[in-house]
Amino acid sequence: MLRFDPAEYALRLAKTKESMQEHGVDVLIVPDPANMNYLTGYDGWSFYVPQAVVVILDEEQPLWIGRYQDANAARATTYLEQRNIYAYPDVYVHADILHPMDYVANVVTERGLATRPIGVNMDAEYLSPRGLAALQNNLPDANFVDTGFLVNWVRAVKSQHELDYMDQAARIIEHVMQVAIDAVAPGVRQCDAVGKIYQAQMSGTEEFGGDYPAIAPLLPSGPGTNTPHLTWTDDPFRSDETTILELAACRHRYHVPMARTVHLGKAPKRLEETSKIVVEGIENALAAAKPGALCEEVELAWQRTIQRHGIVKESRIGYSVGLNYPPDWGEHTMSLRPGNKTEIRPNMCFHLIPGLWLEDWGVEISECFRVTEQGAQPFCNFPRQLVIKT
Repeated sequence: MLRFDPAEYALRLAKTKESMQEHGVDVLIVPDPANMNYLTGYDGWSFYVPQAVVVILDEEQPLWIGRYQDANAARATTYLEQRNIYAYPDVYVHADILHPMDYVANVVTERGLATRPIGVNMDAEYLSPRGLAALQNNLPDANFVDTGFLVNWVRAVKSQHELDYMDQAARIIEHVMQVAIDAVAPGVRQCDAVGKIYQAQMSGTEEFGGDYPAIAPLLPSGPGTNTPHLTWTDDPFRSDETTILELAACRHRYHVPMARTVHLGKAPKRLEETSKIVVEGIENALAAAKPGALCEEVELAWQRTIQRHGIVKESRIGYSVGLNYPPDWGEHTMSLRPGNKTEIRPNMCFHLIPGLWLEDWGVEISECFRVTEQGAQPFCNFPRQLVIKT
């Protein structure tokens, strides 16, 4: 069930160890499911309980440590040898006294690593304060180092095989977005439209089946378009109202998101005009996204566009995207915003989403793109415009 050649996993591990040396750590505890997948291939809906991959600088393979009933998933989806798969018993699950990170710490001790510098992302969504405390309490002689999003940064530049999966996800999202647009009609319940969206996301295309995206369909409608992260209700769509669709397709955990805005009836002049400005800004931002450019320079191209029209936007306009699990398809590394001086490199991938959420209305149109030697290349071929259904 491996999605990549063992040689690619070996290269990922080598790059991770190189970064570990730069951070001064010999052991890296990785609880994030996307990073666990990236380093070992592990794939399972087991991230609702603590689990981790442990990378050891001078050992050939990482360790997988998770719940006992999930150990067979590690055997089925990873390249790891049996001796490197550790399973904690259910007594650790949702317990008042014991914690799975107690077990992780015990494994670290058994492997003779308890006094070596240990790296951990202390801002990880999948490592609770109690989990971090369990590690530190059980490993009092270790020097813990906050290595931040170390593996996420290793993931920033995609391999050709990863890009192939994102290309396949792009074909799926083109279909999904058209299904979604077709489903938005007066009198149709939002939940029924979402049912069609989910069916399209999972069934994919004739060539490529889909997977569950890391974020549920976002579907703010009517007055709700002034905020980006509403999902859906059982209210019907109404004539003369706008709906924002922010969706993604997922192929083997690799995401390509897309956002479009749909209006039922004659569109207000402000919505039509602002949509055209957004599209102009996207085109200018894409033109600026070349190898060697800084993330902030891409955002500046957008800002210069909207400033000419008297529009102000405070939030970032994009972020690195690719492999992930709930609750986010973003990679938590690069952001397209002022002050981000990360240099853009070929095979980095971004979701460019300069949404505008104003006092009582909003508009979203986005593009997911990869960086090539020549510049930005959108993954999708889908009309970049406001959708008006009369």
